[in-house]
Amino acid sequence: MQQLLDNDVLKSFVAIAEHGSFTRAARQVHRTPSAISMQIKRLEETVGKTLFVRDSKQVRLTADGEILLSYGRRLLKLNEEAMQQFLSPALEGRVGFGTSDDVGTRILPRLLAQFSRSYPAVQVDVVVGSSRTNFQKVNYGDLDMALVVVGNEGQQTRGEIVHSEPLVWAGLEGGIALHQSPLPVALAYQGCVWRWMAMESLDKANIPYRVAYTCEHSSGQEAAMLADFAVAPFPLGLVRPPLRKLGDDRLPEMGNYQIALVRGKANPINDALAAFVKEAFANFNA
Repeated sequence: MQQLLDNDVLKSFVAIAEHGSFTRAARQVHRTPSAISMQIKRLEETVGKTLFVRDSKQVRLTADGEILLSYGRRLLKLNEEAMQQFLSPALEGRVGFGTSDDVGTRILPRLLAQFSRSYPAVQVDVVVGSSRTNFQKVNYGDLDMALVVVGNEGQQTRGEIVHSEPLVWAGLEGGIALHQSPLPVALAYQGCVWRWMAMESLDKANIPYRVAYTCEHSSGQEAAMLADFAVAPFPLGLVRPPLRKLGDDRLPEMGNYQIALVRGKANPINDALAAFVKEAFANFNA
């Protein structure tokens, strides 16, 4: 009969891989270093591969160890979801969730799929709109929570910061918009943090510009750049060919923008979805 991987052993293995130390991993899994050393020895015997390279300073994964780490994380996650399905209190109801389109395209599909598997009796109503509009809807009670874009790091804001990312200048690869004067820029409507960060940076650098394209969503800015109609402030993680990050020295840096999770009244359903949102961003940032 084929041997199966033990969850407790996988927890120790993943902890060692993430901490680079048997001692630190032992504290996390509440075992002694010698005990988890024996676990790893049995695991290596089970899979027939050497999983770690040990030296005087740290413990590093081998190529086979890296492969097993990917499987191990997924197996532990699936086990956690299965236990949550049967052991968590049953939740039923609806939750209103607001987001901007740049977040929705990257985070929401997997997040909502996982949440739906864990809480099939909860209906999630998603509203895609501007941060300003969704923020107001949370305040008015029309939404239970929303992901909103906020300004530079260090600035006070309502909600919990769940993501930080560089805002960069982007444009069409080989395009001419960058070389025009005044510089044509594609911005969101008044009140958008990206708009404020872009205009402030250009003003401080004394760069003449004109707002050539105004839109509600980042997809509109992307369309303007693809048409080589303008350049735009854009999240680094969304810059994909044929767009490119513009490294021209004359364009000033804008720094990082952040995404905050803003919540209305707390209840078990909202708490459950908020936990999934924060975990999704933690994995996205890793």
